[in-house]
Parts: sequence; C-alpha cells; structure tokens
Amino acid sequence: MRRFESYRPSIGGILGLRIFSGNANPLLAQGISDYLKIKLSSIELKKFSDGEMFVKILDNVRGRDVFVIQPTNPPAENLMELLLMIDALRRASAGRITAVIPYYGYGRQDKKDQPRVPISAKLLANLIVEAGANRILTLDLHSPQIAGYFDVPVDHLFAAPVTIEHMHSLGLHKNNPIIVSPDVGRVAVARAIAKRVDENVPIAVVDKRRPAPNQAEVLNVIGDVKDRVAIIIDDIVDTGGTLTKAVDAINDAGAKSIYAYITHPVLSGNAISKIESSSITKLIVTDSIPLGDKKCDNIEVVSVSGLLGEAIKRIQENKSVSSLFV
Repeated sequence: MRRFESYRPSIGGILGLRIFSGNANPLLAQGISDYLKIKLSSIELKKFSDGEMFVKILDNVRGRDVFVIQPTNPPAENLMELLLMIDALRRASAGRITAVIPYYGYGRQDKKDQPRVPISAKLLANLIVEAGANRILTLDLHSPQIAGYFDVPVDHLFAAPVTIEHMHSLGLHKNNPIIVSPDVGRVAVARAIAKRVDENVPIAVVDKRRPAPNQAEVLNVIGDVKDRVAIIIDDIVDTGGTLTKAVDAINDAGAKSIYAYITHPVLSGNAISKIESSSITKLIVTDSIPLGDKKCDNIEVVSVSGLLGEAIKRIQENKSVSSLFV
C-alpha cells in the first residue's frame, strides 16, 4: 500500500522550488508545502474598491521552478486570479511555471454537444497556456481528452491511490465489496480500482440517462450488489441528484451498505440536504475543493496533498510521475 510520507528534499532541490497559492484553496497548498517541507512563497493578493484583483509576487522567482496551486472551482474569479498569478510570474522571469489545478472547472463543457455552445474546457486551456503556464498538473479530469486541449505537457493524476488506501483503512476490501460505476463512461476507472483493491472484486454499473444538465434518471443497476458493500466511484458530486438516485437504486437492489468515493466536492444548491436524507453510509471526498461550511456527519474528507506534493517533487527533479497513476 502506497503511503505518501513527507518529502526530504536535497539542498539543490529546495533552492530551486517555489510554491505559490491563490485564495481558492490555501489549506491544500499549505498541506502540499508541509509535505515538501518548504514554506509557501510570498504573494500579495487583494482587490481594488471596484472589485478588480491585484497580484504581486513578493519573492524572487528569476530562473526558479515555480508551482502555482489554484483550483478553478466557482466563483469565476478563482480562474482570473490564476491567470493573473501566472502572468505575474512569467513577467518576473520564472524559469518554469506549472499550474497545479486540483479541480479543473468547466471540465464538463468539453465538447460541442448542442448548436451554438462553446467548448469551455478548451477555452480555459488556451487562456492558461497563453497566460504563461509551461506545464499543467491536475487531478481527475472529468474527461481524459481535456489533457489534449493544452499545448504544453499535462500530468493528469487520479485520486485512486488515496481512495484505495482509505478503503483499506476501513477494511472495506475484506467485507465482500463491489465497485460501482455511476455510468458507462466511468467503467474503465471502476475496473482499474477494483483490480487494485483485490483481483476478485467485481464491478457494477448504474444505467442512467440525462434528460437535462444536472439531472439524471436511474433506470437500473447492472450487476449483483445484493448483500455486498457497494462502493461508488466518481469524479464530481455537484447537486447530489445523480449520487442519491444511484444510492437509492443500489439500496433497493439489496446492498448491505453504500460508500461513495468522489474526488471533487462541488456540492451546489441543496446537495448537502439530499446526501443527509439518503441511504448512503459514507461519502468520502478529497480536499481538491475546500468544503467550507458544506459539511455533514456522513461526509469525510481525505487529503490529496501528499499525492500532489509527491508529483511536484518528481516534476521538479525531472523524474517520472507515471507510478502515481492508476
């Protein structure tokens, strides 16, 4: 079982590394810097009276390897802040700028599926690269092809190592588990995780359709979940409708208990109340997006700071990060 123990950097490595954080997720940034045993670099972030943002880099970054940690979850100013930080670093002669984007907002708008709509995920990729990012480090993109929207190298990590470690800590792998994909598109991920949990763990699929955005109709569960510990794997929980309907269907099919491991807790609208009133045993999310006041007793947060920190260490040392993938 992989554990992300604290990095012990060499003197040469630590001298060349700078980590900056925006306002979107400073706690995650602090966790990453703690893992790497270095201090967050200094930056001034403020707003003018009219709401426009001001960014000033307070540390010398000339020729340095710089990592900017900023998810692009709502509000949209998180994205704008990221672009301004990247531009400021480029103009300050940073040697290499890696945008660390734990949650890539607008990732669900990844194709032109209706007339006269934008491909927002591609537009954001263009903006980030044009601002000056030389590399992207991200986590559980909604669609893997988004990595190809960038004209710079992209390291696309998955939360699976953290997820699987947590499953083992709860002993779920010993309790007749079944991995459940919430739709056909996540089957490959579910199968990979099932194989890593145990060679004999089966998978099931929730058959659903979407009559409109943020709406899902569950038709049936494909696979035998009766008397098993069902473990749902997904990348985003937004309104909670898709999740709670899947939980209801799995519960009706006779599952013994239901856990959900979902990387990005967007949790908009009345998602919390839906989750609280559902039959879910526990929802486990990561800190890719800060929960803030969106908390309840059956939501648990596991940190990806070690995973991202290890990736940053390897990128900075020009080592492979492929072993961190599923």
